[in-house]
Amino acid sequence: MDLGGAAPGLGRPALEEEGIQALQQSVGSLLASYGWYLLFACVAVYLLVQKLAEKRAQRRNRPEAAGAPLEPDDVVRRQEALAAARFRMQEELNEQAEKFKEKQRQLEEEKRRQKIAIWESMQEGKSYKGNLKLNQQEIESAASASSTVPKPKPNKKPLRGGYNPLSGEGGGTCAWRPGRRGGPSSSG
Repeated sequence: MDLGGAAPGLGRPALEEEGIQALQQSVGSLLASYGWYLLFACVAVYLLVQKLAEKRAQRRNRPEAAGAPLEPDDVVRRQEALAAARFRMQEELNEQAEKFKEKQRQLEEEKRRQKIAIWESMQEGKSYKGNLKLNQQEIESAASASSTVPKPKPNKKPLRGGYNPLSGEGGGTCAWRPGRRGGPSSSG
């Protein structure tokens, strides 16, 4: 059944050819403008689909997530392991607390001995400043041995003697003072 004896590709109507050319031109300009973006978007969608499929397969393989009943022996073993771990952690905490208390007792004993030595030297009329420096060095060496007790800071003179910028005292040209309390209606 031959329609006019022409070749099958040559007998297309002109309107159809114009539509195909317009489609090719629009698709070509779209790819020329946004081709790399489209390529990256397709790759990202592909990777996302692969990741989701992987997670879905993992969920199916896990018996807990699928709602399968758990073995009672497994549950008991897990609970016992959890209780044992908690017990070990509590024992470690108790040991640390005991060590800390012992260090505190030793420091208190040293302070008490220092105070007694100072009091005795003052009773004898001697200067206690020399003894104080020696005792402070002993305390610092004891404090350096324990990592939890901070070292006492050396006595330094403050840069400005008693200066507090918020108090309104202590020099400076600005003498700001807060307004009267009570507001405008408190005048009478």
